[in-house]
Amino acid sequence: MKISPSGGLTAIAALALALTAACAPADSDGDSNDASTSAASSLADCQVDDLPLLKDGTLTVATDDPAFDPWFSDDDPSNGKGFESAVAYAVADKLGFAKDDVTWVKAGFNQVIQPGKKNFDFDINQFSISEDRKKAVDFSSPYYAAAQAIITLDSSPFKDAKTLDELKDAKLGAQVGTTSLQAVNEQIKPSTKALVYDDTTKAVQALQNKQVDAIVADLPSAYYLTAAEIDGGTIVGQFQPETGDQEEFGLLLAKGSKLTPCVSAAVDALADDGTLKQLEDEWLDQATDVPELK
Repeated sequence: MKISPSGGLTAIAALALALTAACAPADSDGDSNDASTSAASSLADCQVDDLPLLKDGTLTVATDDPAFDPWFSDDDPSNGKGFESAVAYAVADKLGFAKDDVTWVKAGFNQVIQPGKKNFDFDINQFSISEDRKKAVDFSSPYYAAAQAIITLDSSPFKDAKTLDELKDAKLGAQVGTTSLQAVNEQIKPSTKALVYDDTTKAVQALQNKQVDAIVADLPSAYYLTAAEIDGGTIVGQFQPETGDQEEFGLLLAKGSKLTPCVSAAVDALADDGTLKQLEDEWLDQATDVPELK
């Protein structure tokens, strides 16, 4: 995981809180990109002068403090560097805002997912879209779908695997009820039955005790685990799950916000014209240098 040195331990602690909430098992959160995500409007209907903004003419965007790599860079969301900073400015551009029209505010992860008035127009902070959270807040269309990642130790003979086939003889572990476990069983299909753990912490312990050769988790969790939880941990590579409910991140807005359809329309337009993929390649795939497993 690439965490900015300037972020330090405080950033890691914040990331731990974020991941605890963001990376829930797929079957319990019911991640989805379906009709329950606020329906997108047409961008043509989303003129700056008509948008229901916190402050006229200004798009107020929130994220957590500190803001860490690879989602942001140098703990400065306003510099446009890092995946989520770049996405926020791309959304702003689609809605007709110049960069100078965007104002950033700080907002704690666990606070903003609660019901209530918000001090921002939207928040971007690796929020997983879930049915439970939709009861309290709105989400835009998803701007990121998390890949799965293989985590092992630097000393492991599997650390240089280039394909999923090369992991078939590894003893693998994953958290019960997750897309990660489903990916192990249905895509890697190891020769030895995968070991299942109640939570990621126990899977990590098994890896460190060398009870398994590698564990599988979503990529954002892998960034954190290899940086903060696993001594000598390394990410072998990433791959997209082919089955199950994939974890997706959405921009968070106040429940019932009239701005949600326009923000979703902007995200949809960025997906359609390839901008989101381009930003993901630039700020996540290339910056973090996690290879794709074929």
